Amino acid sequence: MLKEEGAPAAASAPETSVKEHIENVLAWIFGTTFIALAAVVTVETLSRKLFNISLQGADELGGYSLAVGSTIAFSLALMGRNHIRVDVFHEMLPKGLQAFLNWFSIVSLAAFGIFVAWVATKVIADTMAYGSTAQTPWATPLIWPQSVWYAGLVIFALVATGYALRATGLLATRRIDTLNHDFHPKSAKEELKEELDDLANRQAAEGAKP
Repeated sequence: MLKEEGAPAAASAPETSVKEHIENVLAWIFGTTFIALAAVVTVETLSRKLFNISLQGADELGGYSLAVGSTIAFSLALMGRNHIRVDVFHEMLPKGLQAFLNWFSIVSLAAFGIFVAWVATKVIADTMAYGSTAQTPWATPLIWPQSVWYAGLVIFALVATGYALRATGLLATRRIDTLNHDFHPKSAKEELKEELDDLANRQAAEGAKP
């Protein structure tokens, strides 16, 4: 029994490092996007107040940033198990039924991600066919922001599909405990522990400063 419990932890170490790397890259893109947007909005506000000049593009960039940022957030929320699930009775169910529900939830999410990416493909195709541009002073070719938006949706679909395949493998090999551990809804205790760990890390970082 000890060997069986230790095996998933050892096998998941490389997977965890890859997962953390992807999360860091996506979080960096997400943060950079909105920091850049904040800088543009700041410049726009100051130029209007001080020089009565408008860049005439802050609103447009804001819309693009929200569209792109939301698709990145889909993947980040999935990898952090932050998507909302109604779990009032989940912990009361037998482990086998919990495992099935956890498997079904991730497979359903993967199917949804693939469907959304497929619909977005048609949007991209129409944009390219008609050479669509934004109805703004910049008249931005929509294929530029839509390509980044589409890439975010594809990444989400791929991440969700990878998770679904792993959950399916665990269910097929009857590794119920591992499936429930990796895919169950995040509990209040887990969220509290993450917040406390994050607080401790921030305090440690501040204490290390000269």
